[in-house]
Amino acid sequence: MAAHRKPGRRASLGGSTARTAFTIALAGAATATAFDGTGHAEPRLTPAQVKAKVDRLYQEAETATQKYDGAKEKAQAAERRLSTLRDEAARKTEKLNSAREALGSIAAAQYRGGGLDPALQLVLSSDPDRYLDGAEFVDRVGTRQAAAVAGVREQLREIQQLRGTARVELTSLKARQAELARQKKTITGKLDAARRLLSGLSSEERARLGLDGGGTGRASRSGTDGRVGLQAPAPAPATAQAPDSRAAAAVQYAYSKLGSPYVWGATGPDAFDCSGLVQSAYRSAGVSLPRTTYAQIDAGRRVSRSELLPGDLVFFYSGISHVGIYIGNGQMIHAPNPSAPVRIAPIDEMPFAGATRVV
Repeated sequence: MAAHRKPGRRASLGGSTARTAFTIALAGAATATAFDGTGHAEPRLTPAQVKAKVDRLYQEAETATQKYDGAKEKAQAAERRLSTLRDEAARKTEKLNSAREALGSIAAAQYRGGGLDPALQLVLSSDPDRYLDGAEFVDRVGTRQAAAVAGVREQLREIQQLRGTARVELTSLKARQAELARQKKTITGKLDAARRLLSGLSSEERARLGLDGGGTGRASRSGTDGRVGLQAPAPAPATAQAPDSRAAAAVQYAYSKLGSPYVWGATGPDAFDCSGLVQSAYRSAGVSLPRTTYAQIDAGRRVSRSELLPGDLVFFYSGISHVGIYIGNGQMIHAPNPSAPVRIAPIDEMPFAGATRVV
């Protein structure tokens, strides 16, 4: 009988095992569904978390923008050099063609002359004295012909050298253009990611966090610093405290651009990125500055934070990826990012990296 009951127990255990396996399988399926994201959506980020992510994306895009600006500057320089080389090669080629035509005329004249032996030409000449004078002239022509041939060879060498240099510049230009494309892709990717995050916030949340796009572009310049409800101080005190007239003019220009939209790679007159605003402000004062933050920080004399005067350039982040124009009282004018136009802001709102006084 015991032997008869054991199979029944095994059957009971088997049923329990099957039920347990089924339960585990369901749990596993639920777990797998959760992991692959089809079971439920990720928890919604808080507005503060969105702002933190957007700020980081904007900073990364700004870093890429400076690299883009630098690559664009170098590409433009390579284009100018290539154009100069091509123009010079064209001029030398034209000169070479003229020299070749002259040599061809000399060769044709010799062929038509038949290359007669000088003694025979003397015998046949009706005026031996005139012939002797002519023979001396031919000797001189031969000397000049040899010099002309040497000149043609030199011109050929110069043209070949120019074309070789042009090929190098063309290779450099293509590399710069490829770098531009890479940085552009990085920038647009970061900005698209930021826009997707911002689209999940209400307009009220964006406004509360200062991520409302700054609103208005040029129309917001008059009377505001680019932030709703805040009045921009008059530029007179800032320009009066500037170390020289050029710095004062740069500050005045920056004030005139309050409310202009941020556009990466832009240098005005209606839109700017951060280094583009600085470059344009000093260009208006007759001072030529480099295009990127990395180069602008070395475009003058370094000053400490305690020495800052209106017109000084203030730089931020460890990678020197952002710049503004100091206007006094711990404030600057800068082009922040696509979420806000050119505006006045405290220099404490970003990690301070250094300052330069343009000289």
